[in-house]
Amino acid sequence: MRLKVCGMKYNPEQVAALQPEYLGFIFYDKSPRDFSAELPQLPKKIKKVGVFVDAKEEEVLKKIENYQLDAVQLHGHESPDYCRVLKESGTQVIKVFSIKDSFDFSKLTPYEEVVDFYLFDTKGKLPGGNGYAFDWNALNDYPSTKPFFLSGGIGIDEIDRLHKFLKSKTAEFCHAIDVNSRFEMEPGLKDVEQLKKFKSLL
Repeated sequence: MRLKVCGMKYNPEQVAALQPEYLGFIFYDKSPRDFSAELPQLPKKIKKVGVFVDAKEEEVLKKIENYQLDAVQLHGHESPDYCRVLKESGTQVIKVFSIKDSFDFSKLTPYEEVVDFYLFDTKGKLPGGNGYAFDWNALNDYPSTKPFFLSGGIGIDEIDRLHKFLKSKTAEFCHAIDVNSRFEMEPGLKDVEQLKKFKSLL
């Protein structure tokens, strides 16, 4: 199973040494993990994902160019047309949908042709980074064949539950596991040893 470590800020090179498939950099000034530094040289096989919340298209396109982003992850109310513009730029588009106990999957329909992946996260006060997991049974009725990222407060203590989920039919299109706040010593500073342990168990 692929791993995405999101909310990178202070130690991306150390985390990159663990060789996750994706590293996420948040470009949202209301987040304590807002990234504005220069990116270190990262292995080419690690995909760089820029995370945005209702940013202007021009701003996102500029970040794609400046940081050589492989994908953008959209946490706001971005429209299908907005997603299409970004996809046409050549970058992959991950559209986030937040879930609490249930989800109206008809919301996905307008995005089917204009995004590469969905990401399912926990619905909370913040657009991401709420620190607890939603009920993954809510994905039992997933109607699409589009690959998705599973996110939302996933920590090392979820590993048994995660294994069970990944063996289920529901996980057929689960593309990657996305982790963030549960592997931090402070916002943006990742606990490399804990991540290493989690990756070895995944």
